Amino acid sequence: MVREQYTTTTEDTQIKRPENQDVYKIGIYGWRKRCLYLFVLLLLIILLVNLGLTIWILKVMWFSPTGMGHLGVTKDGLRLEGESEFLFPLYAKEICSRVDSSLLLQSTQNVTVSARNSKGNVTGRLKVGTKMVEVQSQQFQIKSKEGKPLFTVDEEEAMVGTGKLRVTGPEGALFEHSVETPLITADPFQELRLESPTRSLSMDAPKGVHIKAHAGKIEALSQMDITFHSSDGMLVLDAETVCLPKLVQGTQGPASSSQRLYEICVCPDGKLYLSVAGMDTTCHENSHICL
Repeated sequence: MVREQYTTTTEDTQIKRPENQDVYKIGIYGWRKRCLYLFVLLLLIILLVNLGLTIWILKVMWFSPTGMGHLGVTKDGLRLEGESEFLFPLYAKEICSRVDSSLLLQSTQNVTVSARNSKGNVTGRLKVGTKMVEVQSQQFQIKSKEGKPLFTVDEEEAMVGTGKLRVTGPEGALFEHSVETPLITADPFQELRLESPTRSLSMDAPKGVHIKAHAGKIEALSQMDITFHSSDGMLVLDAETVCLPKLVQGTQGPASSSQRLYEICVCPDGKLYLSVAGMDTTCHENSHICL
């Protein structure tokens, strides 16, 4: 309790004012004072609890000057150690693993990687699902470690950049349209078959088509006719023996009959020509063709 007493005196006089004193009480007393102390104490308790919770959160979440737990902040971005689970989409410019470990992306449903332009439209997408891997892009390309294109696919064509394309399936390869390649070969000691079950099979080349069998034979089977046609050149059968086992053999009819029989004649250079058949060979009569 504070008391203030005001006394007025006059200089050079002993006269004092009357003894009337005014006493003023300044402060908080009674139940107000107790409520104030209780409020201050409550604030202090709340402050201590918040401080304890803050320290506990910092300890549990592994906060440090470099980051939070396994998540570290570096000058190049964020560095995450161990396994992490993302419940929502992750947006990043680059994701890479450490030098001594691999990068694993795993999901119970599918893993989708998308690229978007400045307007938010998807320009490329890679989706790995439970039954299918789907790639959505204008062009799909696989490169070697030296940067050489190995496989390229777009809307117009599919290109294989390797020196050899090997198909190991038991049924081979099925092409619904044309195939452009400089060489088709089989594995050593294996057969090579080119067939079209319901349509025609055509092989075209501006400088010639070469069919070779180094350790076997070549068979051409057809339900209908097999035609060899050369517009400017000739048909060459280069072999020691030319065999036509199922060639029909004709019989000579009466002289008045209009039936015409021919024999096949061979020139010294291998050229074939027909000659009207007679009782004896007539090839020498038409040998001028060989000249």
